[in-house]
Amino acid sequence: MLLCAAAFLTLALQVSAAAQVAIQDTGRTLTLGGVSYFVPASPVSALHDSSSLSVAAKSAFNGLLPFSVIPTSEPIFDGDALQDIVHDWSTKDDVWSKEFLRGIYLTYNGSRALPTTSSFLAQETSGIDFVLLSKSYPLGIELAKVLPAGPYFLEPASGNIYQALRLYNDENQSFVYGTIPDGNGGFQVLSAKIPGAATETIGVPSRLYFTATTEKPLAGMRLAVKDIYDVKGLRTGCGNRAFWQLYPPKETTAPAIQRLLDGGAVLVGKTKTSQFANGEVATSDWVDLHAPYNPRGDGYQDGSSSSTGSGTSMAAYPWLDLAVGTDTGGSMRGPAGANGVFGNRPSHGAVSLDNVMPLSPELDTAGIFSRDAKLWATAAQWWYQNFTSSSQFPKKLLFPVEFFGSSYLTTPPRAGSVADTFNSFITKLEGFLNTTRTEMSLAAIWNATKPADVSTPSLQTLLSTTYVDLIALDQVELVADPFIADFGAANGGRMPFIDPSPLARWTYGRSLPPGQKEEALANKTVFMEWFSSSVVQPDATNCSDSILIYPQSIGATNYRNRYVWSEVPEVVVTAPRIAVYAGVPDMVVPIGEAPFNSTITGQTEFLPVTISFVAAKGCDLMLFNLFAALQDARIVRAVETGSRLFR
Repeated sequence: MLLCAAAFLTLALQVSAAAQVAIQDTGRTLTLGGVSYFVPASPVSALHDSSSLSVAAKSAFNGLLPFSVIPTSEPIFDGDALQDIVHDWSTKDDVWSKEFLRGIYLTYNGSRALPTTSSFLAQETSGIDFVLLSKSYPLGIELAKVLPAGPYFLEPASGNIYQALRLYNDENQSFVYGTIPDGNGGFQVLSAKIPGAATETIGVPSRLYFTATTEKPLAGMRLAVKDIYDVKGLRTGCGNRAFWQLYPPKETTAPAIQRLLDGGAVLVGKTKTSQFANGEVATSDWVDLHAPYNPRGDGYQDGSSSSTGSGTSMAAYPWLDLAVGTDTGGSMRGPAGANGVFGNRPSHGAVSLDNVMPLSPELDTAGIFSRDAKLWATAAQWWYQNFTSSSQFPKKLLFPVEFFGSSYLTTPPRAGSVADTFNSFITKLEGFLNTTRTEMSLAAIWNATKPADVSTPSLQTLLSTTYVDLIALDQVELVADPFIADFGAANGGRMPFIDPSPLARWTYGRSLPPGQKEEALANKTVFMEWFSSSVVQPDATNCSDSILIYPQSIGATNYRNRYVWSEVPEVVVTAPRIAVYAGVPDMVVPIGEAPFNSTITGQTEFLPVTISFVAAKGCDLMLFNLFAALQDARIVRAVETGSRLFR
């Protein structure tokens, strides 16, 4: 019996030792003032002397004390100065709250004579457990690393100081997961969960930690990234569970995303994409992942695709500033229109798409969503480095009648109608540009100016299957076949699950005859050169000689509680395809809302009305500058989050 007990004790000690080796601190989740926070495992600084905190330490929760680092230029910091800080921080930051006034670490950044420590401590500090002064004050305490203003957690026992990340629930199911920096130039999945939450949890740092500079114009901007971009330390899932499980975390961050991070943007999570960035419809196609929810209207409209997660998150969450997606055939512009936010397809080749899953390299582009035209322009000026920024705008406004239709040409349109919304906006745009719209028809221009050596009678005939041919052939070669082979090699020859939409396109691609890609590229080139020479031309003064506009979304319903399915390849040339074939920028701007009687809520709800702007290739920054100027002129407005764009 004694021998057995000794053996058991020895085994228990061995197991205990092994368990201790395996334990890893992944951070702590706590609630402060009814708000959930995440405290990362790694401290950002430490107090060299925390002995004066012995009394305050007794009130620490889970060994932590919330406190605020407050810089001031006031030589006498009194109650009035503190109230000014409280008002300012409460307005600009969603992470900091008065709960972080349990303690204060005051730093002086002024130029006048400093008070003594005793005179400062004589000021009103009711309800504050401790006040510490930095080394800028006489007898102040030094930190291991200087910290910016904002909320922190102090561990009195060790003196370690940790950032505070506020936790948000992803109610709209836009994200695959939340992220935090891993301390090695990469990221890791956020290991936090809001108590009781049924969806993903996203953590955001305080805006007070960051100050925008010329070198970092996006400092503190919270960024979400579509899950087809590689990010160091994270897996890339492309909307497919088998793909996510098969391949390990990436060792490199895509250059396009690294550029935004270098500009100061803060990655807070990866967003959902329709599978392998193919077009999918909620309920009909999304199988491996649940389609994100479009917050507009009754909350049950399709969010469009493939940058669905990025588009819906931008429309849903005020705590998010920017979201990155991609556009091959409309994957940015569709979600921008459906969710009523600013979104763009840039000129082809605007940023590097290395380390990004391809749909068709000849058509793929990287875009960014925003709710504010001026922030959108700031992000674009940093991101798109290969273009010249122009502040002079074209005087010619092209109005393609085949895309607006007869109802939009009615004079005057019915008050309150979608046509009236478009006409009212375009009239204001005409006044701003000091021009009048030029009605035109792409088909008529083609018939009059098509290349002499092209026998194709119409644009529809020329481009009928160009898009679907390219994406099907390219993705089969670059993604589908390598993935299926890798998965089979790792799983005894089994096939991975593929959603219906990409599977149908891949099947179609494999059926195409040799030489089909070359024919498709040739037709695309014909259109690109014709469009640049006969429709929207480069201009030495204004970058683009004209701007072509067309309706992007018209407030039409597209309920997600219905099944829609078709395997028929595209056989028509729609307005959003113009920029795809021409390689030019196409940018979506929200301009209004359309009422509808919801079959979900039984009430009158509202859906976005948006318009697209197309310019000559390389004129992206001119358009961004135009939208910022239109917002200053109150012709364009920043949009709100939630069911309504404007309140």
